[in-house]
Amino acid sequence: MSKNRLATDFSLINLALSIAFMQQLPATDQMYNALVNKDSTFEGIFFAGVKTTGIFCRPTCPAKKPKPENVEYFSSAKEALLYGYRPCKVCEPLLLNGEEPAEIKNLLNELHQAPHVRIKASDLRDKKLDPVKIARWFKKNMSITFNSYQKSLRLVHAYGKIRQGEKVTSAAYDSGYESLSGFAGLFKKHTGFSPVKSIHHHIISIIRIPTPLGPMCAGATEDGICLLEFADRRMLETQFKRIERIFNAKVIPGTNTHLEKLTSQLNEYFNGTRKSFDVQLLLKGTSFQTKVWEALQTIPYGSTASYQFQAKHIGNANAVRAVARANGDNRIAIIVPCHRVIGSNGMLTGYGGGLWRKQYLLDLEKNSLQLSLQMH
Repeated sequence: MSKNRLATDFSLINLALSIAFMQQLPATDQMYNALVNKDSTFEGIFFAGVKTTGIFCRPTCPAKKPKPENVEYFSSAKEALLYGYRPCKVCEPLLLNGEEPAEIKNLLNELHQAPHVRIKASDLRDKKLDPVKIARWFKKNMSITFNSYQKSLRLVHAYGKIRQGEKVTSAAYDSGYESLSGFAGLFKKHTGFSPVKSIHHHIISIIRIPTPLGPMCAGATEDGICLLEFADRRMLETQFKRIERIFNAKVIPGTNTHLEKLTSQLNEYFNGTRKSFDVQLLLKGTSFQTKVWEALQTIPYGSTASYQFQAKHIGNANAVRAVARANGDNRIAIIVPCHRVIGSNGMLTGYGGGLWRKQYLLDLEKNSLQLSLQMH
């Protein structure tokens, strides 16, 4: 390899590192206060390295807080590792915010691959898992018991089989039910309709997707994605009720091919390797809302636009406030990129997930785009 080629390679590596770490950090005293108060709104914004221990943590780490002069701050876990810090074993900063522990992840994979199989407390103990800890995790993170989650998966599994033309009887037994009458009663209780009417009704399967900005809730019918929201949004329960009404469907924990594809593409997006999505979307709203949401999808990756520009784009320059309201009603974050809309003065404006998340997404896209341009 020539010296010139080697120098070019090193310059590209240095550029990549500088771009990856160029996210602007908050003021030092603000980050220290967040660390002391375990402020979850700073998750994903910074990581704290403790000089006296050589360990780095999340802002919410429950460990005893060091003196201000013994802390230095990083914009990513990768940066902290490159500076020689080790990840804290208490707050596990290398995990995505909201990511499932390995034993939970393995258990979920097993459930999704064989939803008809019932896993009991004795089965968990055989797997060297503590049923009490498993129960606590599901209640805290899924707002549902472990047994209820299994029941939901079996219902969704049976529903899918019936929608594909399988008879109710075989769908019930294939999904792990031993009593047809019991299955029918449980099915109607949770969905609001009998199994034989499945062909005329929809179920919205809901999953939890860990991201660097915290877990997100995603929902999809068998026709496509209808929801993607941050799990800590105050209006999430209201949003569930809204999509149930809009799609005349019942929200039930479970997964399908659209959600599996979304999870994969969302991970690629946060890794900086995906700049557009090709998952099927269900944008159901008024004709005006649909225009606004479609216009959002024309804003290029790494770019921003104002509400005023957006109003002109849909042919109604005077509808700036109406456009802003329609953006706020967007049910599919990131893919329908309302985070790319800013004020006409260049300042960040309201975002349902929080302005800190909006800034993170804009920085991610800008830096990833700049890096890919330089590499090519």
